Amino acid sequence: MTDYAKAREVAEQAREKEWARPSFGKQLFLGDFRLDLVHPVPAVPSEDKAKKGEEFLRALRRFLDTRVDPALIERTAQVPDEVVKGLAELGAFGITIGEEYGGLGLSHLDYGRALMLVGSYCPALSTLLSAHQSIGVPQPLKQFGTEEQKRRFLPRCARGEVSAFLLTEPDVGSDPARLATTAVRDGEEYVLDGVKLWTTNGVVAALLVVMARTGKGISAFVVEADTPGITVERRNAFMGLRGIENGVTRFHRVRVPAANLIGREGQGLKIALTTLNTGRLSLPAVCAGNAKWAVKIAREWGNERVQWGHRIGEHEAVARKISFIAATAYALQAVMDLSCRLADDEGNDIRIEAALAKLYASEMAWRVADELVQIRGGRGYETAESLAARGERGVPAEQVLRDVRINRIFEGSTEIMQLLIAREAVDAHLTAAGELIDPSLGGRAKARAAVRAGGFYARWLPTLIAGSGNRIGSYAEFGPLASHLRYVERTSRKLARSTFYGMSRWQGRLEHKQGFLGRIVDIGAELFAITATCVRAQEDAADLGLKPAEIADTFCRQARLRADALFERLWNNSDARDVRLARHLLKGRYAFLEEGILDASIDGPWIASATAGASTAENVHRPIR
Repeated sequence: MTDYAKAREVAEQAREKEWARPSFGKQLFLGDFRLDLVHPVPAVPSEDKAKKGEEFLRALRRFLDTRVDPALIERTAQVPDEVVKGLAELGAFGITIGEEYGGLGLSHLDYGRALMLVGSYCPALSTLLSAHQSIGVPQPLKQFGTEEQKRRFLPRCARGEVSAFLLTEPDVGSDPARLATTAVRDGEEYVLDGVKLWTTNGVVAALLVVMARTGKGISAFVVEADTPGITVERRNAFMGLRGIENGVTRFHRVRVPAANLIGREGQGLKIALTTLNTGRLSLPAVCAGNAKWAVKIAREWGNERVQWGHRIGEHEAVARKISFIAATAYALQAVMDLSCRLADDEGNDIRIEAALAKLYASEMAWRVADELVQIRGGRGYETAESLAARGERGVPAEQVLRDVRINRIFEGSTEIMQLLIAREAVDAHLTAAGELIDPSLGGRAKARAAVRAGGFYARWLPTLIAGSGNRIGSYAEFGPLASHLRYVERTSRKLARSTFYGMSRWQGRLEHKQGFLGRIVDIGAELFAITATCVRAQEDAADLGLKPAEIADTFCRQARLRADALFERLWNNSDARDVRLARHLLKGRYAFLEEGILDASIDGPWIASATAGASTAENVHRPIR
């Protein structure tokens, strides 16, 4: 079996294969626009729970405003210990941990609103909180832990003992088949050996979730960060999020009680992927906060700056950017809001919706931040500290641009997210016709598979011909936004047909057509965002009148143009030529392109050695007490 086949098999085994609950995203990619799954949007929490959430958000806002200096965190590249302790006193480390375990027991929606608020003010601080709760110890234990594990660890997490998630290794990113850290059973303990990279929160964590190989599978463990044999060898530094405590952690003969195994042996990747179904919702929340902050700055600056006799916000070139920022900010909050409420409702399978929300928000927030820097001009490129030093408002536009960039990589890069969503989007096709493209099957087996596939497509393909999107007057309850929902319905069927054409054309080679699959997913993301925005605008109309619909209408028109352009590029693109040129380049055919330059890179291997053994480095672990 090739390395690629092994990696694919590991990833496939970790997937949730059943669809026990309905999924708006799954049906959308099948050309079935199930608006009823998201509208009316699931209700907000009970009145008592909602009141508690509002009280927490008010207290959090006061704390941030009076006790957190984001400029200091940016300047010193560290969150002060007293800030961490203050957040712990508020309960900010246990927002979604149940009250029976010492947490606040709030909803995913309140959690999202909290991260939106914190992220708008200090993205490094939102990363500390989200890495702890979304991918650290609390979430996997809530879903897979035993009652004994929950009672041992969740109260500590809620009190503010920081947790971290350790999966990535120097030679392991999105390919878990290469995982080298091992956990060997020895009586009532496991012995862990290996090196983990980019351990967000790992420098200050008291508790770790560690992924390690147990035999042929990968398992997850809760590990005390001060266990003998654990060394945090360094704290990493990045272009943005300068206050995050991200490091390199070595395990050498680390003994972990067998009782700390989460779930069963070999279930680690499944736990990680399932945890991320809701854990990924932290990123759309932070991205929405960044975008809403950008609206405020764009409005104020667009009014203040005058050039050629007019405020710059009145010039069409800048007005278009301001419109994009405002419309996108509204849409990102709508996507976050809907996704969180679906998670709270627990009636739907949201693996696709959560992934779409993460993918879309991270890409669009980056564009928003980039446009804000452009609107600000030279002041957008200048640091807030430098601006303030010469007497102007210290707007950290360039910092936000640096900070949001990681969201396109965090918790699954854009490219990996596109492939992950694409795999889920074509699941029904692979279930129906996957055996037809399986080279290991003989003629008779394929003949039987062809009969089953024929039955599926005979029922499915006719549903893609016409629908409610073709009828004027459909979705009339949405008023001026109805036409956009009709567009979504029509376009979801077009998207499903395009996917079918791609499968028919490339069959088993479709999984390697990553440009095609990426565009299919991006179209689906635009349709999801249009839907979420229309649903939110209708709900907001009760308090705000026509104003939400005005913003939503503009966003939908922008999103439709993007989707239509992506459709054009499904079949009219340079993908094959791009791949051919890249292969030539990698082989040195175009070495002349690199002439006439100097490389300022510091010498060293491209990937650091991760050999097992005791650490020779100073332990920079500094738990917050």
